[in-house]
Amino acid sequence: SPAAIAITEQPVSVSVPVGYSFSLRCRAEGRTSLQYQWFCQHQSVCRQIPGATKQDLPITAQQTQLYTCRINDLHRNAVFSNWVKVEVHQCVARGLPPRLWRGEPVIVLNPTEQRVEVGKPLQLQCAAMGVPAPTYQWYRNGNLLEQQKKKKLWITHAKVSDSGTYLCCASNSHGEHWTNAVDVHIGEWSQPTSHLQLCRLVFLLATGKIALLVGNNHYQHHPNLMAPVTDVFELSLLLEQLGFQVVSLLD
Repeated sequence: SPAAIAITEQPVSVSVPVGYSFSLRCRAEGRTSLQYQWFCQHQSVCRQIPGATKQDLPITAQQTQLYTCRINDLHRNAVFSNWVKVEVHQCVARGLPPRLWRGEPVIVLNPTEQRVEVGKPLQLQCAAMGVPAPTYQWYRNGNLLEQQKKKKLWITHAKVSDSGTYLCCASNSHGEHWTNAVDVHIGEWSQPTSHLQLCRLVFLLATGKIALLVGNNHYQHHPNLMAPVTDVFELSLLLEQLGFQVVSLLD
C-alpha cells in the first residue's frame, strides 16, 4: 500500500558555486528494509545515477540539475521524494562565497538601474547562493511587493506609479542578505529622431517637388563637423528617389 513507506526527511534545493561539494539527504521509514535509488534530470532528460543507492547522495556541483530519490521496500512498494533543484553558478566572483561559508545567502547578481517607457515591460534580476536555496522577496520604497517572490521581478506593463527604489531580500534558515537598492524611472520618453526620419516626415507633408538642402560644416566657435556632408549626400539621394529636384548647398 502507498502508506507502507513514509518519507521522514525530504531532500532540499540548493544554490551553490561550481565545484562546491555537498550531499543531498533523504530519509524514510517502512515495514521492511528499504532500498534507495537517486535520479537526475538535465534539460528534460531523466536518468538513474549509477551506484547512487544510499540515503545520502554526494555531489560536486558542475551544472544546474534536478534530483529525486526513489525508495522501495521488499513488497514492491515505491515512493519518490520531492524533486529538488541544484542550481550551479558558473561565474562567481573571486572571494565568493566567503571561505567559512555555512550556506547563508550570498548575493551573486545585483539588479541594475532601469529607465522604462510607460506601458513597456519592467524587469529586474538578482540571484543569491544558499544552502538551502534562498527564497526571494522584492520591495519598492521599503514596501513589500506581494506578488514579486522570484529572482526576476517582472511587470508586464510599467506604470508611472511603478517608479521608485527597488531591492530584494534573499533568505534561508541561516539568515538573510539584501541586494543593492536601485532606482527605476518610468516615464514618457520620445525616441531621438534622426535627420532622415524627420525629413521623411516632411516629404509626406510636402506638396512641391523642389528640395533645398543646406549642410552647415564650419562654425566659428565649434570644431568642424563631418555629419552634415554625409547627411546632405544621403538625403539628396533619398529625395531624388522620391522625385524631388534637389539643390544641395554646403556652408
